[in-house]
Amino acid sequence: MTIEAVIFDIGNVLIEWQPERHYDAVIGEARRKAMFETVDLHAMNDLVDQGHDFRKTVEACAAQYPDFKDEILMWYFDWIKMATPAIPASVKILRALRAKGVPVFALTNFGIESFEFAETQYPFLTDFDRRYVSGRMGCVKPHSMIYEMVEADCKIAPERLLFTDDRQDNIDMAASRGWQTHLFEGPEGWAERLISEGLLTAEDLA
Repeated sequence: MTIEAVIFDIGNVLIEWQPERHYDAVIGEARRKAMFETVDLHAMNDLVDQGHDFRKTVEACAAQYPDFKDEILMWYFDWIKMATPAIPASVKILRALRAKGVPVFALTNFGIESFEFAETQYPFLTDFDRRYVSGRMGCVKPHSMIYEMVEADCKIAPERLLFTDDRQDNIDMAASRGWQTHLFEGPEGWAERLISEGLLTAEDLA
């Protein structure tokens, strides 16, 4: 089946997203573990990814947990330090696909304000032909609705979409809708998949 578009997740595919690593470096592993056991920061971030106001959402969470107030606020003030660095080999793949004329989309769980900020730090985020950002769409992966919205917008048959994501649940939902998928475990494997599909050659990535 001919692939008509390649779809990238962003976090841990094009940009490393490791909040725990940043907290460990700043407040220490023990304090970080205590906070994450008490506060569901990823659930807080899910609200941001659904389109809730970034700063207000973090501040509301911080107000609920005064013992960790300063650390929770770091999720907003230090956010770009958690979403770093870029994954150069993946960026190279993205640009190689574009150079070959292959339509490339982004499908990402990302807040509205945080995505706009990320664009200023990572110019390659503007390289996509289409960008499906959960905060703007009002729903997140792996809910089926966000995949339906992508299909309705791009008007490409599901089986002609090739999607990579680092989370198995996101991949499983896409596969259930008929998308071709690749679980991202590193840019090398992703490059091999794209070469095997005839979308790139080794020379394109040399």
